[in-house]
Amino acid sequence: TSIDRSSPVGKRNYAMVLLASRLGLRASDITALSFGNIKWDDSKIVLTMQKTGKVIELPLLTEVGNAVIDYLKHGRPATTSSKVFISSRAPYVDATRPMVCGAINRIIIEAGVDIRKKHHGPHSLRHALASAMLYAGSTIPIISEVLGHRSTETTLCYLKIDIESLMKCALPVPEVPASFYEQRGGAFHG
Repeated sequence: TSIDRSSPVGKRNYAMVLLASRLGLRASDITALSFGNIKWDDSKIVLTMQKTGKVIELPLLTEVGNAVIDYLKHGRPATTSSKVFISSRAPYVDATRPMVCGAINRIIIEAGVDIRKKHHGPHSLRHALASAMLYAGSTIPIISEVLGHRSTETTLCYLKIDIESLMKCALPVPEVPASFYEQRGGAFHG
């Protein structure tokens, strides 16, 4: 990974990347994440998606929980904010969408990912998660639920890249005998 997790900013950015890549959270949901959304005893995150207004419940994966704890204990400056992520310099304010997008974009570029003519940033991590889930055999309704979509129709835009699964839907085309084309009185004769 290209994230320097020894620094407070690195700890914050690593936790944000994991929330986007492992749980599919949008930048707006990462900025809105508050302490009340994390249900440590139940190992889950419950929040209202900023874009859709839909309440979702996601598992608090060990990797994600550990990164958030590391940031809170060793990277987050002292502040009275109820938001998990805040700016790294005084005056400390709640993280903003541009702050999250900028941090994730820099991480992707520093990792050496060729972003020319490609979407990148937090939303690309949602697409990557959806693709990984699809390839692992998750159903469209499950993927839709994880991403917080109101409808499975919205999720379909994430699935047009799954050529392998589409190939499984192909039906064999039966051979048509030459006599079919040579018959008289059919649609092929005038």
